[in-house]
This record gives sequence, C-alpha cells and structure tokens, in this order.
Amino acid sequence: MKYNQLGKTGVLVSELCLGTMTFGGKGYWKAIGELPQDEVNRLIKTAIDSGINFIDTANAYSEGLSEIMLGKALSSLGIARPQVVVATKLRIRMGSGANQVGLSRLHIADSVDDSLKRLGLSHIDLLYIHGVDTLTPLEETMRGLEDVVRAGKVRYLGISNHPAWMVAKANGIANKMGWTKFVALQNYYSIAARDVERELVPLALSEGLALMPWSPLAGGFLSGKFTRNTEVAGDSRRDTFDFPPLNKTKAYDIIDVLLQVGADHNASAAQVALAYILNKPAVTSIIIGAKKQEQLLDNIAATRFELSADEMQQLDVLSALAPEYPGWMLERQSQGRMPQE
Repeated sequence: MKYNQLGKTGVLVSELCLGTMTFGGKGYWKAIGELPQDEVNRLIKTAIDSGINFIDTANAYSEGLSEIMLGKALSSLGIARPQVVVATKLRIRMGSGANQVGLSRLHIADSVDDSLKRLGLSHIDLLYIHGVDTLTPLEETMRGLEDVVRAGKVRYLGISNHPAWMVAKANGIANKMGWTKFVALQNYYSIAARDVERELVPLALSEGLALMPWSPLAGGFLSGKFTRNTEVAGDSRRDTFDFPPLNKTKAYDIIDVLLQVGADHNASAAQVALAYILNKPAVTSIIIGAKKQEQLLDNIAATRFELSADEMQQLDVLSALAPEYPGWMLERQSQGRMPQE
C-alpha cells in the first residue's frame, strides 16, 4: 500500500480509501448496501490490516447510521485515533426543518456537532462539503467552515461535486480573508467517465489539490459482472440503482479490454479499472466500497500490480473524451508554443 500526500499538507493517506456508503442501509441508501455492525467491523479490520489508513463517510449515508457504525467499529476494534484519517461530509438534507440542509454557517455548525456525536470522535480529520448549495453564497460557506476549523472540530477541508470555477472562487475567498482553504477534491472519476479531466484535474495539478475519485468502478458497472450479454448481474447495486450515469455502449467496449488486460495480469476487470485510475495524474486516494469481504480484498489487490505504459495508452485511447471547446482550441493554439528539445 502506498501513501500519498494530502494536497499541500504533511498528512499521508493510503492510495485506497474505504468508503462507507454500504453501511446500514437505512432509507434511500438501502439500495447501496445493508451491512450490519459485525460485517462493518470485519471490513474495517481488513482495510486497516491491509494498510488502508483513510476512511470516508458522510452524515447523509443511511441518515446518519453510517457514521454511527463507523464510530462503533473504530472503538470496538481498538483502533488508535492517530492511526486513521476520518473524512465525512455535509450539505444533504438531514431533517424536515427548513435549515437542516445546505451550506449555511448555521447548518455547517449543527452538522459538524451532530457528526462528532455520531462518530464518537473529538474532531474530523477531513470535512467535505458534499455538493453545491445554490442558495448560500460561497463567502457564507467559507466563513462557516472557518468557524469549525478554528473551534478545533475539523482539521482539513475538502469539496465534492462542484465545478472547477466554484472551487477556485471558494479558495480565492479563503485566501483573501486568511481562512482555511480546500486541500482536497472528491469527484466521480472512472475509466468510463473521465469528465473531471476537462477542468478539475488541471485545477488540482495547478493548485496542488488532492483528488479523491468516488465510484471508480462506475457504481459496479466495471466490476466484470456486466457485459453486453449480462445486463443484470443479480448481486450488484446497478441492478436496482442504475447510478451514476454513463455511456453503457462505450463502457461495454472498455470492459472487453479490461478483461483482456486483466487476463495478462491474472487480475479481475475491477482491479484493472482501479489500477488505471491509480495511475492518473492528481489522483491521491480512490474510494472503494464493498458489501462483501471478498469484494474488498479483490479491490485491495489492485495495488499489487502495475499496468504497462502500452496498456495505459491502450486504455487511454479507448476511453478518451470527445473533444470539447475550449479544450480543442487550447490544444490547437498550443502547437508551436511548447519548449524545444
């Protein structure tokens, strides 16, 4: 297991991060997973024993139950607090009240206090805002985040599911005011959905932000269970919860090559898909979720082999994004402006 720097901090996180969306299965989240506490404990122990020191949750997962189960597991397993970096998120509705949603200072303060109680922790290592709040100005949000950092309840800040311009604007506000800036991005990124490479990856590379891909297997579609002849796997969340969206025709072409490359490495399609994202620029730690011990171990094994340059190029070409403006103009006008060898 490799450890990478969390943005421009001195904190090191494992190249794989254990996601907890499968914990609990309460309400809307039942389609993702319904793991009971004993299975949660087992997965977390396996992750820690395999070298994973980074765990990702959110207050909204199973309506708070995921955080509760994570906290209980860390306590019952006797995992020392400095051994693990815990990330959680806020923004999604957490109750029927008018202010129990969004990124206002009020909701940020309430959400952090509630998450700490559920987790049974004194502080959150990395707090993400979980999505855009079109009602709340970024200035308000950044001030609210600064409040919880200065109170000692949060160590570092991250941002998830935002366009690049909003990330840059938010960090510009924080820089101007002397407040804490975002050090990490969490975005949907898989070989079948490389949209983040248009704006967010260049931003991460330019500003030294850590990129944490969520759903690197496209909601299980790249696990190898799905082919053109198998539209229902029988044990995948995609069977009943077809998310995140993707071009399935293109994805099937990608799966064919994942299986071919995997055969050369004695690896699963899922392992190749994960290895591919692990090798992409700006990626710090990819978030993996599991409903079974075997699935988690299979994913962890993706760190134990390297794709060749030729294999990476083959997968790059196959999964390439369609040209979009202004990207194609930038490429065109950059000709003749590169340093001469």
